[in-house]
Formats: sequence, structure tokens, C-alpha cells
Amino acid sequence: MKQFLVALTLCICSFTFAQDKSFTVEEAQKGIRKVMNLQQEAWNKHDLEGFMAGYWKSEDLKFYGSNGITLGWNNTLANYKKGYPTSAESGTLKFVINDISKIEGTNYYVMGEYHLTRTIGNANGIFLIIFRYINGEWKIVADMSC
Repeated sequence: MKQFLVALTLCICSFTFAQDKSFTVEEAQKGIRKVMNLQQEAWNKHDLEGFMAGYWKSEDLKFYGSNGITLGWNNTLANYKKGYPTSAESGTLKFVINDISKIEGTNYYVMGEYHLTRTIGNANGIFLIIFRYINGEWKIVADMSC
């Protein structure tokens, strides 16, 4: 039993250290900006699945917007498809990042603005998103946009 507990402890420790990669703030900011740039490019092609690639593909993803909280990657994608069914609704997206700050470990928050230029009328708002480094990639785990 003692050998099992020692082995289990070693496995947990190695998993924890593997997940808690250490980054400088500048490295983290660069990685997060890259994800957001790719999201902006995908959105501007009306590629909503490509846009969602920046989000954690999990049922634990949280999106909080004007219609309340949405749980899960698939539900969030469905909401985007419903709200932006064509290029006329999605328009051209421009992110303005005002702040990227470390929370702890590999968790960072991003405060910013989104600007949609559209023929049907422009839309602008603000967001607060939380990124986490998961399995070698920066992913949005929570998003509050309004």
C-alpha cells in the first residue's frame, strides 16, 4: 500500500508540474495575442468554428453575455451561429486589447473591446476573458462580453 501511495504521489506531482508550465508575462501575452489574432481572422472569414478554436472545447466553458450564462463549447458555438448566421451579421471584427494580466499559474485575464463593422449597422462592446494554458495551448475558459 505504501508503494502505491508513493507512486500515486509521484504521478500527481509530475502531472501538476507538466500542466503548470512557467511563462514570463511577455511570453503569455504573446501567446494570448496570437490566439486572439487567429480568432479575429477566422471571424472575418465568417468561420465561426475557426473562431471557436480559441475556446476550451469543454462543457465547463462559460460564456456570460446579455442573454445570461451559457455553459459548454457546443452551446456557445450554437449561440454564435444563431446570432451571426451570415457575413452581414458577423461583419468585420476588430479586437482592442486594453490589458492582459496574470491571475495565477497559467491563468490570465484579458480586458478589451470588440468592434464589428457591418452593413446592417455596427456593433461595439467590451469583454473580459480568462485564458488558461491547457495541453500546450492558450484557451479561453470563460468569456464575459456585452
